Amino acid sequence: MAMIFMEILSYRFFQFALAAAMLTSILCGLIGTYIVSRRMVFISGGITHTSFGGIGIGYFLGIPPMIGAAVFSVLSALGIEYFSRKGDIRNDSMIAIFWALGMALGILFIFLTPGYAPNLMSYLFGNILTISKAELLALAILTVITLAAFILFYRPILYIAFDEEFARTRLLPVQLIKYLIISIIALTIVFSIRVAGIILIISLLTIPQTAANLLTRRFDRIAVYAILLGLVGNIGGLILSYYLNIPSGAAIILCLVVIFVVVRLLKR
Repeated sequence: MAMIFMEILSYRFFQFALAAAMLTSILCGLIGTYIVSRRMVFISGGITHTSFGGIGIGYFLGIPPMIGAAVFSVLSALGIEYFSRKGDIRNDSMIAIFWALGMALGILFIFLTPGYAPNLMSYLFGNILTISKAELLALAILTVITLAAFILFYRPILYIAFDEEFARTRLLPVQLIKYLIISIIALTIVFSIRVAGIILIISLLTIPQTAANLLTRRFDRIAVYAILLGLVGNIGGLILSYYLNIPSGAAIILCLVVIFVVVRLLKR
C-alpha cells in the first residue's frame, strides 16, 4: 500500500491535490470554527450558492470564472452583512434573496455566453484532482492571510463569535472585524470550490468543526481539532477517490461524515 501511495505521489496533479487538501483543512478549520460558533451556517450556505452567479458572469465576460466568483461572492457577503445590520429586513430573508439572485444570474449568464456551454460539474461537485497551480497559489495566499488575521485579532474574533455585545462594551471595532471575516468566508468558499464544489462545500465548514466541538468547548482547541479532522477527511477522501475512481468531492464528504460518526460514538 505504501509503495502504491508513493507511486501516485510522484504525479504532479496528485501533489497539487494533496497540497490543496492540506491548505483547505487549515483554512476551513479556522473559518468554519467561527461560522459554527456564531451559528452562521445558513449565511455561509447562501454565500456558497451566490458564488455561482460570479462563475456565470466570469464565463460571459471572458474572465477566469473563479475571479468572477470571488468578486461577486465578496460583494454579496458584504451586502448580506450590511442589510442584516440595518435590521429593516430579516436576516434569513436577505440571505434567501442573495442565494436566489446568485443562482439565477449564474444560469442566465451561462445561457447567454456564446459558444459551447462549459462543463459545470467540477464547480457544482468539485474535483480536487484538477486544481491548477494558480488556484493552489491563491489558496495558499488566502490561508496565510487568514492565519495572520486570526493571530492578530484572536481575542476580538473570540469575543464577537460568542458575545458581540460584550465586544462592543470593550470598544472593539466589531463591525470592521465582521466585514473582514465575512469577506474571508466568501473567499474561502470560492477558493475551496475545486475541493468539494458549490453543493458540498458547506460540509467542509461544518462537519469537522461540529465533530471537534464534541471533544472540547474551547474556541482555539475546536479550531485545531477541526483542522486535524478535516485533514484526515480530505486526504482520506482524496486517496479513496483515486483508488475507487469516484468523484473526489463526494469521497471527501463521505470520509468527513464517517469521522463525525466515529467521534460521536467515541464521545458517547
